[in-house]
Amino acid sequence: MALYRKYRPASFAEVVGQEHVTEPLCNALESGRINHAYLFSGPRGCGKTSSARILARSLNCEQGPTANPCGECHSCVALAPNGPGNIDVVELDAASHGGVDDTRELRDRAFYAPAQSRYRIFIIDEAHMVTNAGFNALLKIVEEPPEHLIFVFATTEPEKVLPTIRSRTHHYPFRLLPPKTMRGLLEKICAQEDVGVDDAVYPLVIRAGGGSPRDTLSVLDQLLAGAEQNRVVYQRALSLLGATDLALIDRAVDALAAGDGAALFGAVESVIDAGHDPRRFGTDLLERFRDLIVLQIVPDAATRGVVDAPDDVMERMRDQAAQIGTATLTRYAEVMHAGLGEMRGATAPRLLLEVVCARLLLPSASDTEAALLQRIERIETRMNVSIPASEGGVAAAPRPAPAAVVTPVSVPESLAEAPPAPSTPAADAGLGAPRFMRRSQAPQSVPAAAPESAPAPPAPPAPPVSRPEPRPAPEPAPVQRETSPEPVAPPAAQSPAGQPPAVEPAAPAPPAPPAPPAAVTPGEPDAAAVRAMWTTVREKVRARSRSLEAMLMEATVRGIEADTLVLAHPAPPLARRLSEQHNADVIREALKDALGVNWRVRCDAGAAPAGAAGAPPAGAAPAASAPRAAAPTPEQQAAVERAEEEDMLADAANDRGTDVPRRDPEEVALELLKSELGARPIGE
Repeated sequence: MALYRKYRPASFAEVVGQEHVTEPLCNALESGRINHAYLFSGPRGCGKTSSARILARSLNCEQGPTANPCGECHSCVALAPNGPGNIDVVELDAASHGGVDDTRELRDRAFYAPAQSRYRIFIIDEAHMVTNAGFNALLKIVEEPPEHLIFVFATTEPEKVLPTIRSRTHHYPFRLLPPKTMRGLLEKICAQEDVGVDDAVYPLVIRAGGGSPRDTLSVLDQLLAGAEQNRVVYQRALSLLGATDLALIDRAVDALAAGDGAALFGAVESVIDAGHDPRRFGTDLLERFRDLIVLQIVPDAATRGVVDAPDDVMERMRDQAAQIGTATLTRYAEVMHAGLGEMRGATAPRLLLEVVCARLLLPSASDTEAALLQRIERIETRMNVSIPASEGGVAAAPRPAPAAVVTPVSVPESLAEAPPAPSTPAADAGLGAPRFMRRSQAPQSVPAAAPESAPAPPAPPAPPVSRPEPRPAPEPAPVQRETSPEPVAPPAAQSPAGQPPAVEPAAPAPPAPPAPPAAVTPGEPDAAAVRAMWTTVREKVRARSRSLEAMLMEATVRGIEADTLVLAHPAPPLARRLSEQHNADVIREALKDALGVNWRVRCDAGAAPAGAAGAPPAGAAPAASAPRAAAPTPEQQAAVERAEEEDMLADAANDRGTDVPRRDPEEVALELLKSELGARPIGE
């Protein structure tokens, strides 16, 4: 026997999920307020006909009318589920008996008194199929029926019932069961059947049933019939019901969160290779977008039963909801819904699915309000951290650097003969003890000291600016640790025309062509897998170095080249710090713990691929007007400062162990005046 017939309720107490109907009916039965006509409406398979039979059983029970039939009298036994039936309870199908002749015959039979029961009850199923002439034939008897006559109309479309008939009935709307209630019913039935079911199977069955208890039990009945060793496993249910594997849905959502088009189209290829219907994949992906939106708005949606999924899937969905904004998810849902409409009746559904995926990845290709909101949300997210020069656009256009002015300065003979003394923080301060300075506080060096930025065309020489008198030179900037000081070239002879010689820029080396991405070794994670586990990697790094984890806050995974993981950071200073050997070793150990790989680590500046951003096009402005690199944001600056404080403490600890002779400050000052300004003591 089918499950929906075997477990059909026999009383109102056994009806699941329809308390808004059963409780008022029970109260009416207990109080004796019985109406002559009832209208039960609702979707198919939600208990309308079963409730009509329970109502007839409760009315004709020898101890009734009562909400709890005894189940022992002749009427209760005859009207029990799968019982033989009662002559005083007539059930008609209006789909085949909805004409005027059928209703006239029913009207004539209705005047006869019941043979052995208290009431004569007519249950008319699919009442919306009765014609207007048939309803008109029933109108008079429904308006003024005999005391022993009760009508129960059951329909899925109450608006099609004649208004004059509907106005004379008590209308009770039935509803579909929520997933949480449906799962409790399924677990109870499986326990009674002594069959084991995987937890991931229940959401598939509930979704296939669409909230209808009868349809859901039919799906479960099919799975139980094909179960092996009295257990329903997830893979068998997945293949029978044609649903999309949750792993493919997770891959698609993670690829959208990371903006990885290759991973997204790879997930579509896996869907086709597995034999899934592209329309079903689109429907399941739309369901995931809905769940993520609900989780963002209602954090306790799982507790309330709004989102139904296993615990491990729920954790993954929470991580995905934290990575994607609400506006982005809303646009994803709108685009996918429109794509499903286009796929209806299409001859190439896979092609349309790939087009929809391309639309999801390109919000700038659409001028709709949803696309604009997604782009604004993306800009706001980046402004919370930093806006790279290659992606910021007009919102964060870097200011051009002021043009360098070359002025001829007369060099004293003593300064020309003496070798140039390197500028150190100790010499600048005029003290013998070393003075520490943060690297982030050091002024930006000339473009030649930044290897990340591409060389610009040479600027035309500016006319000389004469000075009336020499002024004291400003304090020289300290040399950054990353770059070694370049030797100062000797002053060249002036040209015959008296013009200073033009500064010859160093010939820029031709940029190396980007290496093609190497194929990932089988068994090792790809870039998409690293992006999915990036939060775990950062936690491993945090356990080793809190300052390094702070610097990784805005770092992203660019790709994998052979055995090297390439990261990208919008701030060049932090990118250089992350590429240092001791920092790269920490990230390497974290990758080994989280993913089990032994990769080298390299961090490049900027969010665009190498060579695509930062190099000016042909005929661009001179180097003097080239935009500066994106400066670190306050959060990134704080991370750099924390890391530098650790370095300064380590340097100070090392300096304590060395005996550095302390010099007299006046002696150092006199030496600076002689070497830098050519001054001589008055007494000599």
